[in-house]
Amino acid sequence: MYPFYMYYVYITTNPGHTTLYVGVTNNLEERIDQHYNNRGNPKTYAGRYHCYYLIYFETYPHPYEAILREKEIKKWSRVKKEKLIATSNPAWRVIPTH
Repeated sequence: MYPFYMYYVYITTNPGHTTLYVGVTNNLEERIDQHYNNRGNPKTYAGRYHCYYLIYFETYPHPYEAILREKEIKKWSRVKKEKLIATSNPAWRVIPTH
């Protein structure tokens, strides 16, 4: 049995909304801070493309479910990801984590 955590599948974008990043974490606030602190880092996808604006997330009680969902979304086209984002955040407003 897993300890009680909430697992998040999330999508971030860059300031120009030209790139989307899909990830999974058990600490959304910390993970977004990591993306922000890595901005411009060519060694990471999110860093290279400055993807630190949280625009979408889902929650799951088990890591396995979250990982499966992340893999599913990563395979989608950009258009399909945009439609998913629009279901809860049509204006792509940055979601605060603090």
